[in-house]
Amino acid sequence: MKAVLNGTVLAEADKDDLVFIDGAWYFPPEAVHAQEIEKSDTQYTCSWRGEAQYYQTNDGAQRDVGWAYPSMSQDAKDRVGKDVSQYVAFDPSVGLVD
Repeated sequence: MKAVLNGTVLAEADKDDLVFIDGAWYFPPEAVHAQEIEKSDTQYTCSWRGEAQYYQTNDGAQRDVGWAYPSMSQDAKDRVGKDVSQYVAFDPSVGLVD
């Protein structure tokens, strides 16, 4: 599966390697193309996953196109059934294609 924004692939992985949580597909960190996105300064805390890290395109043109929960609690990991603390999900503006 690929995460594509304006023709640019932001992440790519086999669907079996992704995790589906609350309506979003989370890509493993090694699947994310770091040359295309970088951390943004947006702050958000989920009630059960903890503090989020948001990402923007490297040119800054598209803010908050993705997010991760790098300091996910053990309770959240147990709830998901896997440690996905570095996995990245993408905003609906990012197309997901097989």
